[in-house]
Amino acid sequence: MCADLVKTICPFCGVGCGICLKVDEQGQLLSVEPQQNHPISQGKLCDKGWSTAYAINSDQRLTQPLKRINKSFYPISWQEALTTIADELTAIIDESGSQAVGVISSARASNEDNYAAQKFARAVLKTNNIDHCARICHSPTVAGLKQSLGSGAMTNSAKDILETDLMLVFGADPTENHSILGGHIMQAHAQGTELIVVDPRVTRLAKLTPMHLQLKLGSNIALINALLHVIIKEQWFDQRFVESRTQGFEQLAKHVKDITPESVESTTGVSAELIRTTARAYSHAKRAMIFYGMGITQYVSGTNNVISLANLALTCGHIGKAGTGVNPLRGQNNVQGACDMGCLPNVYPGYQAVAELENQEKFSKAWGTKVTQQAGLTSLGMTKAAQSGDFRALLLFGEDPVVTDPDQNHVQSSLKNLDLFVVAELTMTETAKLADIILPAASFAEKDGTFTNCERRVQKVNQAIAPLGEAKGDWQWLQALAKEMGSKLLNWQSSEDVFNEMAALTPPYQAMTYQKITDNSGLQWPCTNETPNGTTILHQQSFPIGRARFICVNQVDIDESTDDNYPLLLTTNRLHFHYGCGSMTRNSPLLERETPPGVLFINPIDAKALNINHQAPVSIKSRRGYVETRAMFSDDVPVGLVSMPYHFKEAPSNQLTNTAQDPVTKMPELKACAVVVAALAKDQVPKTIQQLQEGK
Repeated sequence: MCADLVKTICPFCGVGCGICLKVDEQGQLLSVEPQQNHPISQGKLCDKGWSTAYAINSDQRLTQPLKRINKSFYPISWQEALTTIADELTAIIDESGSQAVGVISSARASNEDNYAAQKFARAVLKTNNIDHCARICHSPTVAGLKQSLGSGAMTNSAKDILETDLMLVFGADPTENHSILGGHIMQAHAQGTELIVVDPRVTRLAKLTPMHLQLKLGSNIALINALLHVIIKEQWFDQRFVESRTQGFEQLAKHVKDITPESVESTTGVSAELIRTTARAYSHAKRAMIFYGMGITQYVSGTNNVISLANLALTCGHIGKAGTGVNPLRGQNNVQGACDMGCLPNVYPGYQAVAELENQEKFSKAWGTKVTQQAGLTSLGMTKAAQSGDFRALLLFGEDPVVTDPDQNHVQSSLKNLDLFVVAELTMTETAKLADIILPAASFAEKDGTFTNCERRVQKVNQAIAPLGEAKGDWQWLQALAKEMGSKLLNWQSSEDVFNEMAALTPPYQAMTYQKITDNSGLQWPCTNETPNGTTILHQQSFPIGRARFICVNQVDIDESTDDNYPLLLTTNRLHFHYGCGSMTRNSPLLERETPPGVLFINPIDAKALNINHQAPVSIKSRRGYVETRAMFSDDVPVGLVSMPYHFKEAPSNQLTNTAQDPVTKMPELKACAVVVAALAKDQVPKTIQQLQEGK
């Protein structure tokens, strides 16, 4: 039997590993292999990457449109689905205006799909109500780095890990969610690169280094300001860089003058001695890279946390060179791209501000229709407005907010309150179960397009097999829906047409073509007429805002502290064998067998005080919700802190999490809330959230 190998990109995390899909003569997907010469993965894949085929070939795939009638779904034709959606959208807009409708796109979908989604919202629906899951992962990255550096993205390339002298990993566990990149970090450390880890938990990387700063939950800014105090007081900062390329340093120096390591010991839980040792190591390194994740962003102080890390890098001149920089580890495969495409209520593609008249005129002219000036709602804003009845219709694809958004009960009641809820998905997710119309989506293996990884590398995704059943790519059904609503503004013949239109309107992508992307194994933006081969390192000579800005920020305590009724803090985490809401990885029997459906990590000392045994059934309750699962003893979480992954619909941590938000980005504080944990009867099987809600 002869089989074809089709090169494409892994659909899981933001590392963007190269894979090959092996397809037989009948067009059936047989297996997955790594691309041997891929610039990032270099012939390697993590467990999730190897299991990609299970998500595509799952017998749980949706293959035709479905319509809810009472509590059941029934198959309908695409024409009936499109007509129903178009008629209801038109009626709602006529009655309540365009602000009553919106779109939530997907960090798992292609750039082309996301560009089409925001264009459909803005050009067809006439609303800026467009958002996606970056709202609850890295929106503070976009906002914070944009203010400090002028660009909200990873400043360096993955290859720089093997060229740096020091790696500072802050609030992230790349060996779990970004495994290939985590492997690069371990390799570099084994070869002598210094490693510093800042995390409340004892992560795998933390176990490799004596330089683990096990700070208290949410005390990031206090710690960073103390590091800055030491560096400035000891004159370990890069004076030439500060004077020639930054502004606001004197104000920052004055701001941290009295924030000594000793003054933050009780706040952070980190000794003054270790803070001083860290300050010396980072400032004295010839080249140092900061990596951070949602342990920085998912707080009410998320944007300021990001700004404080930028302050640290700028103070020491660790930016604009190989092996230096500030590097956010983006979670999903195309979360960087979805942001780049303008799937945010405040920016058009390429982060061109919606509020600026010049940009409104640019896109009105390019699209041949006047765009609205009215500010858009975030995804959480749409949820809140739906609760009050002001927001009435939502199109959503590739996301599962019932599992991933904070305060699950609030999300469910809001979605149920919509007059029209349309979901396009691969499988019947918890969110899809609430839809009025479900549309079958094509997987990444069934369409052409591009993904943009965490290092700004735009890579080609190539169709390997035909769409399953009647499944369609997202830009294709959006185009069909636009035509049903009387609009020809999404008039493309191919994904390449979509890309070319987007690139012409998006300055960082303007010199990219499918052919150039393929020929170069991806191109890193900005890829312009001045930099036609892309940019591996940002800010080498200048910043987009001229001089980088030092911005003074203060420590902000977590929103919800413990008390007698809720004596423990809960944080969320990811697991190596799963991804996101689990809608893809949990279709793999190889991955599913590794972890029980839901788990609570708890320190043995806390467990003993609560009479909880290892793997025993427990309940967890917050001020918002209640779940049951099994306890897993772990010294990796300190006393007073428990941790839950959010991959499991049976025991969703977001039943419990807090909706308190970062005022700049509306990022909810998913990393910290107060809970009470109790032992259940020894022989009791933990009830799933579905059983609990049904009273079983």
